[in-house]
Parts: sequence; C-alpha cells; structure tokens
Amino acid sequence: MSDVVVYDAGGPRSIEVLQELTPELVRDVLLLVGEAADADGQPAVSEQGRLQLEGARPGVRHLLLHDADGELVGYAQLEDSDPVEAPAGELVVRPGQRGRGHGRALGTALLAESGKRLRVWAHGGHPAARHLAQVLGLSLFRELRQMRRPLTDLDLPEPVLPEGVSVRTFRPGEDDEQWLAVNAAAFAHHPEQGSLTQRDLDDRKAQGWFDPKGFFLAEKDGAIVGFHWTKVHADQGIGEVYVVGVRPGAQGGGLGRALTTIGLRHLAGEGLPTAMLYVDADNKPAVTVYERLGFQVYETDLMYRSES
Repeated sequence: MSDVVVYDAGGPRSIEVLQELTPELVRDVLLLVGEAADADGQPAVSEQGRLQLEGARPGVRHLLLHDADGELVGYAQLEDSDPVEAPAGELVVRPGQRGRGHGRALGTALLAESGKRLRVWAHGGHPAARHLAQVLGLSLFRELRQMRRPLTDLDLPEPVLPEGVSVRTFRPGEDDEQWLAVNAAAFAHHPEQGSLTQRDLDDRKAQGWFDPKGFFLAEKDGAIVGFHWTKVHADQGIGEVYVVGVRPGAQGGGLGRALTTIGLRHLAGEGLPTAMLYVDADNKPAVTVYERLGFQVYETDLMYRSES
C-alpha cells in the first residue's frame, strides 16, 4: 500500500492507493459508483472494473480520494496486467463533489501510478470527461459504440448455419476451458475480451444475471467454433448481445450473423423490449452486420491515452 497526497489552494485531499479493498470499502465504492450512475445515466466504472473490486487481482490498484473531512468523494482503478498495452484506468467523482478539482487529482494520480503510460475510459463521452482528458494531456485513442434496436415485433430471417455446424447452450464447468481458448483466439486483437481468465469467467457465472440458456455455442466436429453470450439487464428491461465470437478459420461464412440472430430471438422470447450491444467503431465488418440487423448508435464510450 502507498499513499499519495495532493494539495491545492482549496485545502488538502488525500488519495490512498490500495492493492485490495476491505468489504467495507467495496461497499462504499459501489455506493459511490451507483450514485454517480444515477446522475450520469450509466456507470463510470465498467462491469469488469466492478468485478475487480473484490479480492486481490494481479496488476489492479484502487485509488480512493477522500476530502479534508475524510469523506470518500472519488474512486479510480488502474489495471496493469497487459504485457503490451499501457495500463488502463477508470475514474468517478461523487456528483455533489464535482467541479472542485477531484477528477483532475485522480487523473494526475493515475498518470503517476502508470508511469505516464495510461489509457483511460470516458464512459458516455460526457463533455466534462472530454475536458478532463484535455487538461491531463491525453489524446483520443478508441471509440466504443453502444448500439440498440427494438425487440418488439422482431422480424429477422431464419438463421442459416454453415454446413456441419450445430448450436447448443453452454454447460458450466464442462465447456469453460474450451470456451476460454476460443474466446482468446477470436479476440486476440482485443485488449479486454481476449484476456479473460477462468477467474473472470467464474466471476460472471456467479452473477445473478448469468443464465446458460442464453449462452449459445456453435460446434463443428465436436469443437466450439463460435458463440453468442447474451445478458439480461432485468432492472432496465434490456437484453444485451454480451459477446459474439467466431474462431479464426471459421470466420467469413455467416456464422457470426446466424449466432447473433439466434441470441436476439432468445432475448425477444424472454419478453425484453430492447436489445443493446457494444462494438468498436473501427470494427467495420461487425458494425455493418449490426446495422443490417437493425441496430443504431445509442451512445459512445471514449478511451484516451497519454503520448508517452
């Protein structure tokens, strides 16, 4: 554990950097993230970041910002587990405490902790986040789009699977190892999705939303060649195309579109009125597929990085 203290003309504030949070701190951070999400319309800390709050995680550090009265008013997370990419960060400031330099203090601490090699997410691309990135000297690096489409009166052509391919649902425990291998191969270019481990998978299987009936695997000759994992946000009434992947060598034959259609039909059958998904703006083939399936851009997450 190390401490970083940042001062400004308005008085002292402290930023404590921890490798692991106590259960009480996990609760406090989740409350802060939830309060900010209510104000902003979406969480400033991703699902992966929230899962990484509990327990020690290799390469993960937690930055807790307290004001002069000792109140937790900001949180940031830094993940430095990728051997190639710069460390990735996320940060959030309590809504009632914004405009006081706390975001800049957290961003400066993230830069210091990362050795000025930093990638940081601005979920929703809000103007204040864009301004903070500019103040910190960060440049736009990546655009992640959230796309949505209605599921009511879903009218999609019957999915056509490549010859010899069949689809079944995920068997927890039995399919873990093979699925992780296919996921890593399908997303070898993707810094977050492609690096999922057994612990990451177990974290998701332990969540209340996990349902193997909505996790579809495409097989050929007994081997997984693709998948579509759906997710239900029950509190929002939204179904998510959580992740669609096709193993290299099985791509280009329409399997991804067929799996997406199968998952959308499943979500519509669950009575959900809307479907959503995330896709990188520069992934033109995927964007084209989703647009043809009726998806439109809803909002955008932006990632900035330092020039070092």
